[in-house]
Amino acid sequence: MKKLSTSSRILLLLAVFTLIPAYFTPLWQISLWAPQYPEGLNMKIWIDHLSGNVDQINGVNHYIGMKHIGVEMFPEFIYLKYVIGAMIGLGLVFFLIGKKWSLYSFLSLLTLFGIAILVDMYRWGYEYGHELDPKAAIKVEGMSYQPPLIGYKQLLNFLAYSGPDTGSWILMGGVGLLMLALFLDWKGKGAPKHT
Repeated sequence: MKKLSTSSRILLLLAVFTLIPAYFTPLWQISLWAPQYPEGLNMKIWIDHLSGNVDQINGVNHYIGMKHIGVEMFPEFIYLKYVIGAMIGLGLVFFLIGKKWSLYSFLSLLTLFGIAILVDMYRWGYEYGHELDPKAAIKVEGMSYQPPLIGYKQLLNFLAYSGPDTGSWILMGGVGLLMLALFLDWKGKGAPKHT
C-alpha cells in the first residue's frame, strides 16, 4: 500500500491535534432572543457539561411544558470524553502507520463522528420540543418547540438559534486539513523517496 507523503502525514497529525480542544471548548450552542430578553439567553454544550443561561431557559420553557434541561438529559456526557480520547489514539496510530488507507480511515472516522453528533442533536431537539407536559400553563394547539438543528427558527415570540461552537469549528478545521492532505497526496506533491 502506498505511503503518504511527508506533507500529508503532517496534516494528518495536525488533524489529530484538532480533537484536543474538544476537552476545553464548547462544542454546541443554543441561543434564544425575545422582546423580554433582547440581550439573549445562551446555552453552551461542552464535552461533559452545560454552561450559560440554563436556569433562565428552564424557567421560560417551564411555562410551555418543556422538560427541565440538565446534565442528566445527556448520557453522552458520560462517554464522549472517552470516545474522543480513543479517536485521538487511533489518529496517532494512523499517523505512525503513514499509509494512504490510514488517512482515508481517519477522515472516515471524523466524518462518521460528525454525522453521529448531528443525528444525536436532532434526536435530542425533537424529543425536547415535542414531548411536552400536558399540564403546562401555556398550550398552543399543534405547536411543537423543537429548536433548529443548525440555524434560526421562530418559536412563538422567541427567535432560536442552534449551531456549532468553538470546539466543533476546530474539529471541522481538522476535516479540512485531512481533505487538503488527500488533495496533496492525489496531486503527488512531496511524494516519499524510495530507498
